[in-house]
Amino acid sequence: MADNRHGGIAILDYGSQYTQLIARRIREQNVYAAPYPWDADEDAIFELEPQGIVLSGGPNSVYDDRAPTLPNWVLHSGLPVLGVCYGMQLLTHTLGGEVHPATDREYGNATFHQFEELGASLFTGLPPDLDVWMSHGDRIEKAPAGFISLGESDNSPLAAIGHADLQIYGVQFHPEVTHTRYGTDILRNFVLHICHCEPHWTAEAFIEQAVRDIQEQVGRRRVILGLSGGVDSMVTAKLLNEAVGDQLTAIFIDNGLMRHNEPENVVRTFHKHNQAELITVDASDRFLKALANVTEPERKRKIIGELFVRVFEETAAETGGAEFLAQGTIYPDVIESAGKERPAAHVIKTHHNVGGLPEDMALELVEPLRYLFKDEVRRVGLQLGLPESQVWRQPFPGPGLAIRCLGEVTPERLERLRKADYIFRQVLEQHELLRETAQCYAGLLSVRTVGVQGDQRTYAEAVVLRAVVTEDFMTAEWARLPYEVLAEASSKIVNQVAGVNRVVYDITTKPPATIEWE
Repeated sequence: MADNRHGGIAILDYGSQYTQLIARRIREQNVYAAPYPWDADEDAIFELEPQGIVLSGGPNSVYDDRAPTLPNWVLHSGLPVLGVCYGMQLLTHTLGGEVHPATDREYGNATFHQFEELGASLFTGLPPDLDVWMSHGDRIEKAPAGFISLGESDNSPLAAIGHADLQIYGVQFHPEVTHTRYGTDILRNFVLHICHCEPHWTAEAFIEQAVRDIQEQVGRRRVILGLSGGVDSMVTAKLLNEAVGDQLTAIFIDNGLMRHNEPENVVRTFHKHNQAELITVDASDRFLKALANVTEPERKRKIIGELFVRVFEETAAETGGAEFLAQGTIYPDVIESAGKERPAAHVIKTHHNVGGLPEDMALELVEPLRYLFKDEVRRVGLQLGLPESQVWRQPFPGPGLAIRCLGEVTPERLERLRKADYIFRQVLEQHELLRETAQCYAGLLSVRTVGVQGDQRTYAEAVVLRAVVTEDFMTAEWARLPYEVLAEASSKIVNQVAGVNRVVYDITTKPPATIEWE
């Protein structure tokens, strides 16, 4: 059977937080795209027979002594190349152009004016003025010999360049983010019309390939699955069922950090839609004891990640042993944790299932969704027959309420947080707004504030409400919830949750914030 990943796009990752978004946008065209470290082995990249190369953005400047460089094979390959932000600057620097620090930097929205008669191939069918997303401190001052300017912005006179004969292009802005209105069209032009890729990468193709990969990795050995109840772990369970059948045992660990009634709902939903064996472990006391007096977010994540694995290892040994641990890790986890395959990236926060795993872990990981975004996981879930209610369940972080309970994690504060979170989500559901948000929750802040309740002075904790809308979870806008809905949630929380006298609403986008507070 032909590998449906062949004939796609290779992305060289220079450490941008948006690198995998490039892959996502390209996959939306049903063309496979995969990220590789910028210095990855050439032979490994060409195993998938790419038809083109994209150079990602990154946090470095090309003139830094230790800045990542352009591998010689890229230009010698003869394949079309598209440089994005740092990738464009790197092409310019390598080919003899000039890159300098910009006096007026560009971060955020900008207007790109294309020179229509010059940019026909990359900007075919697009209007002359485009809303784009910039994020750079350097700019191109002189294009390499043979390259022409394809457009400009207020602070970038060479905001896009190209060499039609070499089929090498660069854009200073980020076409992969949703803030660049026609970014997907630009990538489509590059992938389909310049690289001539065939659109044969689909959910069905992914399932076929994932099943083959799991079978090749696992063979006849046993696998345990870390079940959280979210769509990622449920889809992973279905893929493993397809691949290895009764070699799979799912383990659900109640860590005491879940939402209102969630442990019971997870078990009930799993049994309804899966045939694999399920073992439940109540380890709540162990987790809460391990988190006692811990307030630093990264320590919380690492403690939870290591303890998860230890409980899995113990349970696996008690059930006859297993050699593999399956997880529903998806790529936003890898990006923010700067996973080992992304050495150029900066750590944003450690996800318990990536950077929080212990180095001496005895089990080998099986992570079939590691390079998928949430929307891709959902399409795969629907293709596998999971119900929409399960597929569209809102994400819940692996460390659970521990990272929504800012400061010390205690049973009393967790219960306070559970009630506030349940009230907020119930109010949104009653107003038919729950599905309108990609993720919503209540957080308990590590501050106390003065209030008046029943004509008496109170000094109690504050709750923050967070709701965002997003397509990919790499960027997000705060949800513009109606004032009356927020007022209703606030009133119910301060009246029904003992120990809370103030409610605030978070109106920060991602970036600069992340969706979670810790």
